[in-house]
Amino acid sequence: MRSKGNCELQINSKRLFGFFSRYPASLPLCIPASAVIALLLLLTGCLMGPNYKKPVEDLPAAADNQNEIAPFIKHNWWEMFQDPVLNSLVQETLAGNKDIQIALARVEEAQAQFKITRADSMPSLNMGFQGTYGTASNDGVIIEQPVQLYTTAPVISYELDIWGKQRRLNQSAKARYFSTKAAKDLTELIVTANVVNAYFLLLTLDAQLEIVKDTLESYGQIVKVYRDRYKAGYIEELDLRRVEADMQSVEVSKIDLERQISQAQSALAVLAGKTPREIVEQQMQRGKKLEEVYLIPNIPEGIPSKVLEKRADVLQAEEQLISANAQIGAARASYFPQISLTGEAGYVSNSLTNLMDAGIWSLAGNLVQPLFEGGKIKAMNKQAEAAYKEALAVYEQTVENAFKDVYDSLNANKMYREIYVAADLQAKAMNRSYKIAADQFKAGLIDTINLLDVKNSYLQAQTALVSARYNQLTAVVNLSKALGGGWNEKDVK
Repeated sequence: MRSKGNCELQINSKRLFGFFSRYPASLPLCIPASAVIALLLLLTGCLMGPNYKKPVEDLPAAADNQNEIAPFIKHNWWEMFQDPVLNSLVQETLAGNKDIQIALARVEEAQAQFKITRADSMPSLNMGFQGTYGTASNDGVIIEQPVQLYTTAPVISYELDIWGKQRRLNQSAKARYFSTKAAKDLTELIVTANVVNAYFLLLTLDAQLEIVKDTLESYGQIVKVYRDRYKAGYIEELDLRRVEADMQSVEVSKIDLERQISQAQSALAVLAGKTPREIVEQQMQRGKKLEEVYLIPNIPEGIPSKVLEKRADVLQAEEQLISANAQIGAARASYFPQISLTGEAGYVSNSLTNLMDAGIWSLAGNLVQPLFEGGKIKAMNKQAEAAYKEALAVYEQTVENAFKDVYDSLNANKMYREIYVAADLQAKAMNRSYKIAADQFKAGLIDTINLLDVKNSYLQAQTALVSARYNQLTAVVNLSKALGGGWNEKDVK
């Protein structure tokens, strides 16, 4: 019959303990094998501790925008940027990144631990062997001829899970296993997002270096003109040195960008799991230029309803909460007696075969009742309850951070797109200003200082536009990361 509360199956405990009290624990009981199996199947009792209930959170109204967020939560979400080199780089990362390999090993470890814990709830079978040499008797008549006696017996051991301790431990181990799977998915998401952002940073540095090189070429032409004018006596040395100094300032920027590119390449190579030789010797490939990378035009509005259920860190925190909840039941079950059964099924092979039955089954029961543990069991229960409170706080904090991440990412996408539009207008205006200033300079209407001021402003506007483009792209990456990219095609369980 089904029970109330946490009991899966009720058993008359008085009859159960009365059964064992009639037979000392050390006294073998001759019971048919079928009866032993039936007894093991029937003796399942109450589950100690509370059953898990999902915490109720004060959540904002969810937006029904699954179609809008679909591109951001595809398994291969990075393909939305339509860069084949980037796609290959991410696939290489998934196969070679060390953080992902570590997380995968932890999943395998947790899976093995779950199987070990589950095996503890099943009967164990061992083979025993015993040999004796000497005389024997039959119906009181001593057999003079020495005989050899060899006995083999499979030994079956089983602990009755009356109070559900082992089942709670199984629940806990299973939840820990699912938690490590979620952690592995989270690691994959974080690493791939870092790789995509690092790739975009590399493209950004390339674009900035190209701007600086173009600027240096322009400065080179201006410096050449000024040197000719200085030699001809048309300008003072001060004007020449001013132009040369500005050009060297741009040269410094060029060298620094080359340093940043070198470091960005090695960082990206490490993320991709490349070998030490490849990190040192190989140049990272590029696909499209920064301005050519496809930017998805539509950004969803409102937080989708699935973000709480599917983010890997939320799933990880909840599985840890489930595990902690099950540990409470396992700790409470320690207050109650444990009953272990050991059975033998064997045969005898020797000159006494005709004196003994070829098949013998015996069953012995051991009952262990905790009496005095020096407060150990009580402390174990307090520890389990405290661990649950900690896991609950972590879960609630994770949920809060999940909604904050999505909220911030949605706003960032909106703001960075507006910033890019403004930066683009600024760069176009400064480009026009520089062309006008260059014409005026050639006509002798403005001096060198005015021309260089306009040129530097144009350089800054171009750099700001490149940075705005980078922020646009990384905002999309971070939104996909905040939404738990790929969960609609990858089930954690």
